[in-house]
Amino acid sequence: MTEEADVVVIGMGPGGEDLAGRLANVGLAVIAVESRLVGGECPYFACVPTKMMVRAADALGEARRVPELAGQTTVRPDWTPVANRIRDEATTGWNDEIAVRRFEDTGGRLVRGVGRITAPGEVTVDGQVFRARRAIVLNPGTDPVVPSIDGLADTPYWTNRDAVPATQAPKSLLVLGGGPVGLEFAQVFARFGTAVTVLEMQPRLLAVAEPEASEVVTAALRAEGIEAHTGCAVNRVKHDEQFQAQLETGDVLTAERLLVATGRRTDLRALGVAAVGLDEGARTIPVDDRMRAADGVWAIGDVTGHGAFTHTSMYQARIAAADILGQGTEVADYRAMPSVIFTDPEVATVGLTESRARQRDIQVRTATTPLPSSTRGWIHKVGNEGIIKLVADARRGVLIGATVVAPAGGEVLGALAVAVHAEVPVRRLREMIFAYPTFHRAIEAALDELDA
Repeated sequence: MTEEADVVVIGMGPGGEDLAGRLANVGLAVIAVESRLVGGECPYFACVPTKMMVRAADALGEARRVPELAGQTTVRPDWTPVANRIRDEATTGWNDEIAVRRFEDTGGRLVRGVGRITAPGEVTVDGQVFRARRAIVLNPGTDPVVPSIDGLADTPYWTNRDAVPATQAPKSLLVLGGGPVGLEFAQVFARFGTAVTVLEMQPRLLAVAEPEASEVVTAALRAEGIEAHTGCAVNRVKHDEQFQAQLETGDVLTAERLLVATGRRTDLRALGVAAVGLDEGARTIPVDDRMRAADGVWAIGDVTGHGAFTHTSMYQARIAAADILGQGTEVADYRAMPSVIFTDPEVATVGLTESRARQRDIQVRTATTPLPSSTRGWIHKVGNEGIIKLVADARRGVLIGATVVAPAGGEVLGALAVAVHAEVPVRRLREMIFAYPTFHRAIEAALDELDA
């Protein structure tokens, strides 16, 4: 049996849902294929519920700072309100009925199952063949990468999909991976009383971030009692009532739970991309500046390799939808791609790091200012750890990157993201008036240092 449609969308994560809805709203026949929950990872197992966890953990962290600022407090963590809020408010019990109805109200049709490209312009779902007259759009999302550590696969390890629905915080936790996901979970559970140890193979935590940011965050986590082992590999994992992780040094670490946070990937072979001439052994799908991946095929989201962020997927969805409709004038520009790691302090970045800029043979000038020495940092006192680092193209005199490590660092980043996106001259930025006494006023000090 074969059914025709204008567009077939494989994967209804945030970007796929947005694109499918846009196209259906203007009258195109859209079939959306999803084997899991409509809305993707973000609303059910990632962005939204984890930030609810972070919000709760931050409340505990701030309460523990009261004795240095305002008196005495007694904090007794309780995971139950967090679990209830995630179940009831964020995920509706991991039920996507509302999201499905929202999409179907646009006129689109949802097909449950695993979609695979089986020929140009053709997608097959559990034996049902769909022909796409105008476009196939790939938004497959990603799955957790589980490292090939001896014994790990035979244990009841956690990924984010297991940690988010947890009804209680574990007594102890080993976290494999010192990247954004691993560190957010590590700090959250530590603030709820879990004894947490982070294991990272790279020489430092947050290996892709600026070294200065890594240093601040590592110190902050260790100050809260989180153990961090960097530059070490795990040789073997066993589970017998508790997890045992044997390091390459011979040391054995134990914990009630083990969380795998070592990256994510998409199985392009299972997606059938070879049928349209794409490399099924690649990690990502190359796309042009209008998200075109092959003749009649567009790709958006994590699979394109331009940042595993919801905002990237939504941005690409807008561009791809317009291109499919023949109305596209906007092309993708990733120079000012922002990202935020919701540890405390937050780590917010935009554009290029210093090392990436130098790898591109850009003549750079950098400046780093410590947040505690700023007026707002001094006023804030406890919990004021952070920095602002600027990376400028010395030849053109514009910012090409920035990192903010600070309380509410993601909000402070906004001004710098605009500067990078619009290529505002550094000279012009120095002429700005920065409100006093705000955290973002420390940008002014960094600009002064950039000129020194």
